[in-house]
Amino acid sequence: MTGTRITARELNRATLARQLLLRRESLEPAEGVRRVVALQAQQPASPYVALWNRLTGFDPAGLDTAFTDHRVVKATLMRLTLHAVHADDHPAFREAMHPVVRAARLGARFTVSGLTAEDADALVPRLLEFADRPRTTAECEAWLGDQLGAPPPAGAWWGLRQYTPLLHAPTSPPWSFGHRPSYIAPRTGPVRTDPEASAASLRALVLRYLSGFGPASVADVAQFAMVTRSRARAALAALAGELERLEGAAGEELFDLPGAPRPDGAEPAPPRLMAMWDSVLLAYADRGRVLPEAYRKVVIRANGDVLPTLLVDGYAAGVWRPAAGGIEATAFHPLPDTVWEQLAVEARSLVGFLADREPEVYRRYAHWWSRLPDATVRLLPAG
Repeated sequence: MTGTRITARELNRATLARQLLLRRESLEPAEGVRRVVALQAQQPASPYVALWNRLTGFDPAGLDTAFTDHRVVKATLMRLTLHAVHADDHPAFREAMHPVVRAARLGARFTVSGLTAEDADALVPRLLEFADRPRTTAECEAWLGDQLGAPPPAGAWWGLRQYTPLLHAPTSPPWSFGHRPSYIAPRTGPVRTDPEASAASLRALVLRYLSGFGPASVADVAQFAMVTRSRARAALAALAGELERLEGAAGEELFDLPGAPRPDGAEPAPPRLMAMWDSVLLAYADRGRVLPEAYRKVVIRANGDVLPTLLVDGYAAGVWRPAAGGIEATAFHPLPDTVWEQLAVEARSLVGFLADREPEVYRRYAHWWSRLPDATVRLLPAG
């Protein structure tokens, strides 16, 4: 292999730099989302907490407005999970994911309803026309029943709603989206579904992924998008003239954008209180870039829940949750007093940020704390 060798620590710092986690930057929310490429959004608060970690003086009302104005959109995309992305990125991301979504959502669970994939293709444009304004799940199911001439069988709406490139429409405070979604058609028109368009859009997705998460391997690209490694490899091969090749610490081949930030491994990384499902924990095949293997099964639970983490020196070092009087921080290994002091500053800021929105954010996941290993627990006071 030819190319510059990059250490594991330098990979970590490259990720933090591109994810705005070495220092907060002064950007308006939509531009912040564009810079970091994609924010996990299964939990309504998480895109907001993620941007609070990354932007100077982040005002959550700005993200509310960006969602309302469709400059930032929320949809089922990479890894078949909900992401918040810039509206300019959504068409290519969804087109790149089309083969994955079709295979995963129009399989046996869908066809057991008696419908076929071809039936879904016929229903999609009609559903997008119906969703010219926000539609609740009940309205969509009633519409589907009208189309079929009978109440929709089990599995029919489940498959169709994710196969159709619908956006989640803002519904309710405190985080623009509640737990009962409504759907609306994208303003960018129908996505292309032919193989050539999907391949071209995957190349566009790869370039955007590298800008926000690179350097990365074939396996990393495949993990991020949940595409096959053969598709990831083909996309990178087609982009060969636009990419730089690097060699990872274990000799693996990595790809990156020429001139993209790659700080020295000695670059300081300030502590952060990361959102649930933060993208930096999930964007790689080798999650050790940010999440030490020893802590992986503690942070990423068996059902897929990804706990809100303490990021210390660029790596997950524990978890946090709101508590009476502040933030309860659980550290998986001893931390210096200076780090606890920095975490306390972050905690005071986070408590203030949450106060007008959801002071007990992530409360529904508190049951995981009874299953954590022995660790150092401190209350970081609100003031």
